[in-house]
Amino acid sequence: MKAGDSVAAPSLDILAARLSHRFARGELLREALNHPSIAATAATRSYERLEFLGDRVLGLAVADLLLRRFPGEPEGDLARRFAALVRRDSLVAVARELELGGFLTLARGEEDSGGRENPANLADAMEAVIGALYLDGGFDAARRFIAEHWTARIEADLEPPQDAKTALQEWAQAAKKPLPAYRIVATEGPSHEPVFCVEVAVEGFAPVTARGSSKRAAERAAAASLLARLPRL
Repeated sequence: MKAGDSVAAPSLDILAARLSHRFARGELLREALNHPSIAATAATRSYERLEFLGDRVLGLAVADLLLRRFPGEPEGDLARRFAALVRRDSLVAVARELELGGFLTLARGEEDSGGRENPANLADAMEAVIGALYLDGGFDAARRFIAEHWTARIEADLEPPQDAKTALQEWAQAAKKPLPAYRIVATEGPSHEPVFCVEVAVEGFAPVTARGSSKRAAERAAAASLLARLPRL
């Protein structure tokens, strides 16, 4: 790569201190901050694999926090809370608290187009950092970080968010898309205790499936899952 083709991050020791974690494998944190534009121009791995992992780690940690904080709450309310907490805007907010954008390694073109403040870049890198924490320090390290930055968000809204199906319908209307389409793709288990597998689709996005002990519960779970993946309007 020629000089000037990329813009490197400042010392990652500063970021590690903000994460309250001493990395044994510093290369993991650096990988978590490599934008795909770098991988397209150099023999460098981008954050996409760690992002894939971090998404799952975040989901598990947030689910665990919610179950502990609201031990008597039904699944539907927990699902609505979960969807709100793992959406892109939550990830972006935490990334901005850490000033994560300043540590990204970007190709020059991405830098010049405002890539350090791009919400999609910040959310993806935040998930990748969580993935790096998990690989370097195990689930406990990742969970400590998530608890530190998500607990206040859990406490800020002690009433469950709006029903996921309603929220998804309103999102589709605001995006000027057809209403979400639901369909049962499978029914499992014995006839006296069936489990429904429901798919929900919104035009322009990959459909999502979820299971529930009733058709309505499965639809709510599917809507919550899809909401967590949709961009904020």
